[in-house]
Amino acid sequence: MPLKLNVGLSKKIGLPDYGSIGASVHLELELDSGAVGDPDRLRHQIRHLFGMAKSSVEAELINQQSVSQNGSGRGGEPRFNGDADGHATNGNHSPHHLNRRTATQSQIRAIRAIANRERLDLGQQLEKLGVRAVEDLGIQQASQLIDELKAQPAGTGGTR
Repeated sequence: MPLKLNVGLSKKIGLPDYGSIGASVHLELELDSGAVGDPDRLRHQIRHLFGMAKSSVEAELINQQSVSQNGSGRGGEPRFNGDADGHATNGNHSPHHLNRRTATQSQIRAIRAIANRERLDLGQQLEKLGVRAVEDLGIQQASQLIDELKAQPAGTGGTR
């Protein structure tokens, strides 16, 4: 009998003039029943899901804040026009957009820290995203890369 693991995370941030933005994500993962008998494995899966939820919520809040700060209108309320580039979100971003929001310093540090900890060569991932350096990533690309790096099984370092 499969085991369902549900993880949810919500966060709200106050804005000037009594405004606020928020993001919420809920994930569900189906595990085999053997996970109950292996507490370490179960904890690892829970941490993994919470990590994915946290990075997704943080990325969405960063996106909303950047949209809000770029002339969203009255009262600091964000407008929602897709991604931070103002394009419909499809997960694939060209590095050549004129008004492209670049990755935050926190995202760059996180990518480098994960890559160093896991002994990963980021070359192929960056190439797939159409950039040469971590600093060239867009904010959404960086978020996507962080999620992918976190999803890698432990000890899968080496070249990729």
